[in-house]
Amino acid sequence: MKAAIVGGGVIGGGWAARFLLNGWNVAVFDPDPDAERKINEVVANARRSLPSLYDRMMPTEGTLTFHTEMADAVSGADWVQESIPERLELKHNVLCAISELAAADAVIGSSTSGFKPSELNGKGARAIVAHPFNPVYLLPLVELVGDAGVTAKAADILKKLGMFPLILRKEIDAHIADRLLEAVWRESLWLVKDGVATTEEIDEAIRMAFGIRWAQMGLFETYRIAGGEAGMKHFMAQFGPALEWPWTKLMDVPEFDDELVGLIAGQSDAQSGHMTIRELEQLRDDNLVGMMRALKKTGSGAGGVISRHEVTFPVHKNTVLPVTVSRKVPQSWVDYNGHMNEAHYLEAAAAASDRFMEMIGVDADYVESGNSYFTVETHIRHLDELSAGEPLTVTTQVLNGDGKKLHLFHFLKGADEKLAATVETLLLHVDLSTRRSSLPEPVVAEKLSEFASLHANMPSPDGMQRYVGQIR
Repeated sequence: MKAAIVGGGVIGGGWAARFLLNGWNVAVFDPDPDAERKINEVVANARRSLPSLYDRMMPTEGTLTFHTEMADAVSGADWVQESIPERLELKHNVLCAISELAAADAVIGSSTSGFKPSELNGKGARAIVAHPFNPVYLLPLVELVGDAGVTAKAADILKKLGMFPLILRKEIDAHIADRLLEAVWRESLWLVKDGVATTEEIDEAIRMAFGIRWAQMGLFETYRIAGGEAGMKHFMAQFGPALEWPWTKLMDVPEFDDELVGLIAGQSDAQSGHMTIRELEQLRDDNLVGMMRALKKTGSGAGGVISRHEVTFPVHKNTVLPVTVSRKVPQSWVDYNGHMNEAHYLEAAAAASDRFMEMIGVDADYVESGNSYFTVETHIRHLDELSAGEPLTVTTQVLNGDGKKLHLFHFLKGADEKLAATVETLLLHVDLSTRRSSLPEPVVAEKLSEFASLHANMPSPDGMQRYVGQIR
């Protein structure tokens, strides 16, 4: 699949990274002489952060190319994304040119944050609104507005990129999310202009309170909880009258004169000027990855999108030694010394044990039926260092699968097949109703026996003899 990116700013670069890291070839057209440098920097940030959301290896990265002619970039593209400045006349010219150059069945999306499809296509173009949020390579939401058939096709493609397409019921200026953001932005400008709060104080009010709540529940579900057991009706009855009070200035806009611009810019410099834009982007990305991984654990909000996307990644076929983990080392696993913390070697091995158990039938349904394996003893040898972003592959050998025992030996390998660690672990099958050891169900015992027989004639792993006599 090929995506063409027309306009390589912050948003265009984010789109390029999202497509590229999901296995698409990406062609970029932007007359800016610095476009290649800027986009490569955005892609570098994406390579650092996006794989950290997942516990499986992402698809093989596509090829990124840069073109001096729009026709060359657009030729053969399945998706063309326009991300040029918000000037309607400019968008008319570019979208009309794209519509002539692109294949008839290509999706043509505009990243516009404010214009409606009827405005964008006023001069004969055939684009839909495909409005993302920065950073495009991490945040899943894309607002889709336009022809029903095209938006449905676009939604199917975006889901395969790990995004959350939201198709609007009708076109409206600024769509949904930006209208909400505009209200907060407008009120914040007044708070700064009137001397009520600084930019930093307003940001603290957001990130220390409702910003965290909104990440996992949104506005209405949050207020439903605020209504207590009586629910949303009680909340509306209690707080609805406050909407008539003269709290806000949402219908008024402070004049953007030099004084206000200077005031806000100065406060912003004092707040964040000690960090470069790239440092701020990496800080933002690390924070987003941490929060989104927490949401992934519960399946809430963006976490559910990540989980549904992850199951579509290719899984290594079983070999003599099955691959039980294949992923990149996330930023959160790296210690102060720049290398993977020792605790996460064990975490990777635990994930490998879980995956192997799934292979022999000890899956969610099996656990729900009242059976599982519990870890009894584990031994780790640390042999080499692993860095953030480095590929991590774990293969697993069965040393013993008789009766209640599941004796595994995991090989943790980094780039170029270097052996970074070995982890030997003994598990016992347990009846969850009694919390005592028990024999596994016949179907599990049979599958485990197949692996044990397959691995029986393999040489003992280096280092295994040191511990095998101690593990009972």
